[in-house]
Parts: sequence; C-alpha cells; structure tokens
Amino acid sequence: MSAKAVIELENIKKVYRNEDVETVALRGISLSIKKGEMVSIFGPSGSGKSTLLHIMGLLDEPTGGKIRIDGKDVSKLDEDTRADIRGRKIGFVFQAYNLLPSFTAVENVMLPFLAYDIDREEARRKAMELLSDLGLKERAEHRPSQLSGGQQQRVAIARALAMEPSFILADEPTGNLDSKTAEEVLAIFEDLNEEGKTLVVVTHDPNIAAYSSRVVHIKDGKIEKDGNNHKRKKVRR
Repeated sequence: MSAKAVIELENIKKVYRNEDVETVALRGISLSIKKGEMVSIFGPSGSGKSTLLHIMGLLDEPTGGKIRIDGKDVSKLDEDTRADIRGRKIGFVFQAYNLLPSFTAVENVMLPFLAYDIDREEARRKAMELLSDLGLKERAEHRPSQLSGGQQQRVAIARALAMEPSFILADEPTGNLDSKTAEEVLAIFEDLNEEGKTLVVVTHDPNIAAYSSRVVHIKDGKIEKDGNNHKRKKVRR
C-alpha cells in the first residue's frame, strides 16, 4: 500500500500586485508529497521556491489553485482556522532560526505547547525531552545569544517537532551555517526522516538538495523537473 499524501498542491498560482504592476511568482504548480519523504525544493533566487513554501505552510494564500493537508482542502479557510492547522500540523525551521531572544532555549521550545494550553510543567518536561534528544540538555537555560548558530538551529528544530507535526518545512535551514555545522543539521534531518517524518527543504544549494530522497527543481515559478534522487548523499558520521 503506497504512503498517503500529506501535502497536495493542485495548479497553484501566485500573483503579487503592486498598483499597476503584476509579478507572477508561481505559474500553476501541482505537487504531491507523501508521508515519510524528504523532498528538496531546489532553485535559484527568484525562482518562486520560498513563495511555494509559504503557501504550503499556510503563511500565504495562493491567487488560484487548491491545497490539501492530510487530505483536507485548506484553500479557503479563515485565518484563525489556518493558524490552528499551522500550529498543529506544520513545523517550521527558518534560516534565521526565529527564536525569541529574551527567552531561554527551553522557553522557546515550550511556546507551541503553551499556545495550546498545555500545562506549563508538562510543556517544560516535553521541551526538555526534545532538547535532550538533540544534544542540548546542558544548554536549555541559555538564551539564543549564548548559543552558536548550529545550537540555535537545533533549538528551532526542537520547537518545530513540539506538536508532532504532519510535516516539517525548512527554508534554507543551513544558509547561516558553516559546512561542518550544516552537516550536523542535515544529520538530524536524516535521522528524523529515517524515523518516518516528512520533511520539505527549500534550498538554492545543490549540495544540500543532494541529501534528499527527491528533488523538485523550480524555475521561473514552474516545476522544471521532479524526480527521485537515486544518488542521495548521506552525512558522514
């Protein structure tokens, strides 16, 4: 039995309008991502890949087309319902980490739990478990400014995993990291994928895309190529 699709996009279009000027970012993209895949959305700057990620993550609305998450059409929902689905079903990892600077690592990871009224003590226990799994137990009480870039990204990954999302969206997750630290983050993604988690990684770097099981090439707002990566790279341990 084939794996179920966690994300389905059907003829997605996105047009930005500024006074009399129209900019077409996406030109009818159709894409299905199945449970357990690790997919790279790969393309140059300006290709539309980040716009696509924002639409997949319900951070932006398409101008046309349909989006389904876990089989449910989420294309025309109100913002409150979209925010609830974002919080429960989608984990986000960004290039700039997006951690709250005045919060400790554990407090940053607690945020998704507290947003859904989980008891503070239970939220802290779960957050500590996630940080421990990612090798950051000893750094739990440090603020982002006291952490390296790689450590901050691991905190962000722990936060993304908090609600056991259907999939994780990572936007240039290694863009601010040196090559060694980037490999450490990719190793975490590999481990998560081997556990059955679904990951979508947006990147302009072919070396990063090479670690995914499938690569979707985006150019000028269209899918230029979409196929399994039979020469998938593995992180050296």
